[in-house]
Amino acid sequence: MTNSPSNEHEPHESWWFSRSFFAVIGVILILGYLIYEGHSAHLLGALPFLFFLSCPLMHFFMHGGHHHHHAGNPDAPKTGEANEHSKSGGCH
Repeated sequence: MTNSPSNEHEPHESWWFSRSFFAVIGVILILGYLIYEGHSAHLLGALPFLFFLSCPLMHFFMHGGHHHHHAGNPDAPKTGEANEHSKSGGCH
């Protein structure tokens, strides 16, 4: 048997451990350090506001897991838990 180059698949090097990955990470770290050094007063002054902004963002993105299928279903039961749930506003 002969080894034909067209039949063999060379394993591709993963980007996560390539030189270009480490170069990109290095550039990002250097730029981050320069931005921090030049604008540290602005960045540190914005931290409390970013903390308070994170609260509504977490509520917006994390409440996507509540799947209330009975709300749009006309055949949903009108008694018991479904009725209590609609009266309370729907969020636990």
